[in-house]
Amino acid sequence: MLVLTVRQTIGMFFRGMVFPYASLFILEVGGTSSQIGIVNSLRPLAGLLMFPISGYLTDRTSRVKLIALAGYLSAASMLLYVFAPSWEWIALGALIQGFMVFQFPPTSAILADSLTPENRGTGIAAMNSLATGFSLFSSYIAGMLLEMLGVSLGMRVLYGLLASSSFVTAILVSRCMEDTAEVAGYDTLPSMGTILRETYSGVPELVGGLPRSVKALGVVVLMGFIGNAVASPFWVVYVVEEVGLSSLDWGLIIMFEMILKTLLTFPAGLLVDRYGRTKNLLASLLVSLLSMPLIIFAESFYQVLIIRLAVAVAGALFTPVSTALMADYVPSEMRGRVMAALGRGSMLVGAAGGGTGGPGMGYLFTVPVMAASIIGGLLYAVNPAYPWYCILATTVIQVLALVLFIRDPEEAH
Repeated sequence: MLVLTVRQTIGMFFRGMVFPYASLFILEVGGTSSQIGIVNSLRPLAGLLMFPISGYLTDRTSRVKLIALAGYLSAASMLLYVFAPSWEWIALGALIQGFMVFQFPPTSAILADSLTPENRGTGIAAMNSLATGFSLFSSYIAGMLLEMLGVSLGMRVLYGLLASSSFVTAILVSRCMEDTAEVAGYDTLPSMGTILRETYSGVPELVGGLPRSVKALGVVVLMGFIGNAVASPFWVVYVVEEVGLSSLDWGLIIMFEMILKTLLTFPAGLLVDRYGRTKNLLASLLVSLLSMPLIIFAESFYQVLIIRLAVAVAGALFTPVSTALMADYVPSEMRGRVMAALGRGSMLVGAAGGGTGGPGMGYLFTVPVMAASIIGGLLYAVNPAYPWYCILATTVIQVLALVLFIRDPEEAH
């Protein structure tokens, strides 16, 4: 947990500098709103290949080695962004970065194994609070850098810093992290083709054998990813082009959002463990439903700020409760495969840039999220308000899935 927390803290600090402005970089090197959607649709593509393999390996090989390898490869591929002369290079970088998702199932499995059921909400919240606490000023610092250097040079510097952080945390993981489960030797592993065949042929049995609440939680998370895929890359574009704010204004708004989210995350984890999962999950979804679609009516800095502060409240609740629910539902010996298929159970509420994905992403979500990313770019090109109509629709589906099918587990694993 200590190594995971340090790794996440370093990663979030530098990702918090890059992701809120990623779409502006695509526009700066010649891309359009439609091409922003294309770039963000490429990142999940590799998940179709890598998630099944990673889920298989997570239950059979060293999880630590998988996580460290992803860090080294991610650092190297990030150089495509640093030297990108056009948006096509960024698209290639996004595609290659998509292969790094093989780190998520082993990370999720180690996280779940390292926390007892009665303390999962609190433990996950504490980890996220520390990580977000150190990244409070990331977006504002990046905004000032972009104002001084311009979007093109500034973003290249930021991507270089992100690459360096990935390399450093990979060294930390390989030297300091311990595996939480005994694994078989590498010489016992089948071929890649066999792994893919066994994984996808076993999907009906795997999904069919899951409890109804797990399936419904998968729908909640999938709808969140689809909403993010449609709207996430365009928060900063909408705020700059339609509301008329500057990149520095956006960085300041994200900074205040992160401060509030950090203050609320640990208390939210306590609420999750003390008062149950489903009540807190419903509260998170209702706040999302009543806040994010209002961006289409925003006309000032303070109106956008209030909306993003509400997003912070929803996000502070959602991550610990959804992650704890998934860990509660799934037995330890199946976590690698289930979390590869359905993800960790979490996603960023109202993700504010850089597309969608992350440890909550499972390979069963890949095709819908890719389609949603492309559709988001097309929708924004037709009418900048349309992506937030989609947010409204997906959040309503989330609420219905929760109310009708999700219940706190009688016995957590």
